[in-house]
Amino acid sequence: MDQGLITNPKDLERMQGELVSLQRRISSLEDDELEVMARLEDAQGDLDRFAAQVAEADERLTALGKSRDARTLEVEEELTRVAADRGPVAESVPEPLLALYERLRVSKGGVAVGALRARECGGCRLSLDPSELAQIRAAAPDEVLRHEECQRILVRTPESGISPALDKQ
Repeated sequence: MDQGLITNPKDLERMQGELVSLQRRISSLEDDELEVMARLEDAQGDLDRFAAQVAEADERLTALGKSRDARTLEVEEELTRVAADRGPVAESVPEPLLALYERLRVSKGGVAVGALRARECGGCRLSLDPSELAQIRAAAPDEVLRHEECQRILVRTPESGISPALDKQ
């Protein structure tokens, strides 16, 4: 074209138009490429941040897993110790009372006994009505007491609120 080999003005004009069109297309593609490169750079930054967050979460998960395992071991050791301590004590409890305790423990989600504190059952957290408190006051100290609402065994405590003599113990 620059060498003058094309003599037909229409061919020359068509080729120049094609050259302008191709230059516009190249410019457009270069703009698109720059835009894609910018998005790629942003995405790479996001990927790096997310990878750092995942690494941090993995480290925390590992630390929590170790903590959980250590605590589980402590609890298992405590359970073993408590079970060993329970044996001699359970042998001293009369068989009917032990059977009642075991049956209640199973039916009450592991809590068979409630401490009586401030006129409230420690098992179900309900307040005892005055007639039930009067029956408890009148009961012998070694009598097994049961809460009428939840049927758990009640253990009188100094904070029970049922008698001044018991509260002073």
